[in-house]
Amino acid sequence: MSLPFKPASTPWLLAHELRLTWRGLKAGRKGGVGAWIAFLFVGSMILTGGIFLAVGVRGHEVPLVPLAVVIADLVLAVILTLMLSTTLAASADALYERNDLDLLFSSPLAPRKVLFVRALGLAVNAGLWFLLPAVLLLTPAILLGHWAWAGVFVVLAAAALGASGIGLLLAMALFALIGPRRTRTVAQVMAALIGAAFFLASQYRNLMGEQRSESLFARIAMDVNEGRVVPPPFADWPLRAALGQPIPLLVVTAIGLGIFLFAARVLGRRFADAAAATQGAETRKAARGPTRAFAAGAFRATVRKELRLVSRDAALLSQVLLRVLYMLPLAFLLARNAAHLPAWALAGPAAAVTFLAGQVTGSLIWITVSAEDTPDLLAISPTPMSVLRRAKLAAALIPVAVLLAAPIAALAWFAPLAALWTAIGAGLTAWSSGLIGIWHQKPGKRADFRRRRAGSFLAALAELLIAFLLGGATALAVAGWHVWALPPLIVAGAVMMALRRTDEQIAAALRASA
Repeated sequence: MSLPFKPASTPWLLAHELRLTWRGLKAGRKGGVGAWIAFLFVGSMILTGGIFLAVGVRGHEVPLVPLAVVIADLVLAVILTLMLSTTLAASADALYERNDLDLLFSSPLAPRKVLFVRALGLAVNAGLWFLLPAVLLLTPAILLGHWAWAGVFVVLAAAALGASGIGLLLAMALFALIGPRRTRTVAQVMAALIGAAFFLASQYRNLMGEQRSESLFARIAMDVNEGRVVPPPFADWPLRAALGQPIPLLVVTAIGLGIFLFAARVLGRRFADAAAATQGAETRKAARGPTRAFAAGAFRATVRKELRLVSRDAALLSQVLLRVLYMLPLAFLLARNAAHLPAWALAGPAAAVTFLAGQVTGSLIWITVSAEDTPDLLAISPTPMSVLRRAKLAAALIPVAVLLAAPIAALAWFAPLAALWTAIGAGLTAWSSGLIGIWHQKPGKRADFRRRRAGSFLAALAELLIAFLLGGATALAVAGWHVWALPPLIVAGAVMMALRRTDEQIAAALRASA
């Protein structure tokens, strides 16, 4: 399908960028009917909430009081953080994944124009995730008289432009500081850290031993509402801009647009040089060959190979790190509170740690089993497939065990029995997720990790069900209700037996899906 713009123009290139992004989102999906149904359902829920909001605020204006100012600033800060996380990861992908910049920069197109469109595509992709819900939520109120609230859309667009520019600047700064080989991994890890920053900040008081009933943001809002904290000058400008006041709206837009244009103009040729250096670094890295001797035995060699590949996969590290960042604070709280809380109070965090252990294992088992680059060679090798699958399962479980070793050891110092039940529950959940990943494989490429889908809806649902059941059994066991922990454990075992596949059944399923 031809694009309705003049070839090589900025709108033509931008439309092409968005079309490639849409293709990437659809990669790995069969049909897409379920995704459209989910999208329509969520959209209708947001629109319904917007209608109720419009009716509730009809005839009322948002007060420019300190509490409203702080809430608006915090919301904008969270949105900017998430946008920056998205654009930083996408900036690294522009250098490493697309592999098309060398062709674009050798074309008659100006390098700055190519970078401008690529950066604009990053901004559009990051902003749409917030603009679409905002349009559905606020359009009814705008139509019922709050026309100035359309400034929210302009503020979000300015935030996306600014985040895109900062993401590009950070990616190029990393490239200059640590070189092309390390930039990809560090950029992906930084994106994960930035994305989870506000969650970790909100848990600051809990981690430091403050009142568990209050989050950091709730405490800030309370202090502002009671007059103990006064917002600094110009802190109300984001709220005023969102409410459509002309001068604050122009200033906020100018800041976001200025950052974007600065990054696009300053980094033009440097981005081309970085792309070329990146490809050279990858080629040299692939040509070096092995640096260590083979491990003794097929099992140990496969485990070592999978762990090495996992440590090199930047996309995998970023997504697993996000889950780890949510898991470790829970484990830390579990260990810290074990000394002075009753057993039943430890049940919830223990269940959460158990559930997240299964989620991390699910990601790792997909990358070790389904994302195998040479399945045909493994199939004709003299090593039995059962040995290779056990090795891949071990490679997926080892990182989870390492992550949980320290917090569970700390918990064992204060509450040995709770630590035992948590370790057993997390181990069973991780092992179950790994087995499901082996029994219901879905072959794919490692590059498609962030767009992967489960082998079947039934298998994905069963994996979540087993995680919830084992998490519930762990919570009941930690609370001391051991007899009541048996029913969910038995149900989880029955579901696993129903999902089990033999090697012959796995091979037949893979042939059918090929």
